[in-house]
Amino acid sequence: MANEAIPVEVAEVRVKTGIHGEVYQVMCKVLDGKDKGRVIRRNVKGPVRKGDVLMLLETEREAKEIKAR
Repeated sequence: MANEAIPVEVAEVRVKTGIHGEVYQVMCKVLDGKDKGRVIRRNVKGPVRKGDVLMLLETEREAKEIKAR
């Protein structure tokens, strides 16, 4: 299972980040694998919206929360 992607569903789009605003921080619900049901925060490059399904190579890492200045 080391080379298989894990599906996650975008539950919430939090903030835009990156130099040009091209990266979104999203909350994702893991749909399969050992972390099934867990909600994690990830950074996603490119357009994304609630309900999209992403394929992640791993679900152990989580992005740090971006705080407003």
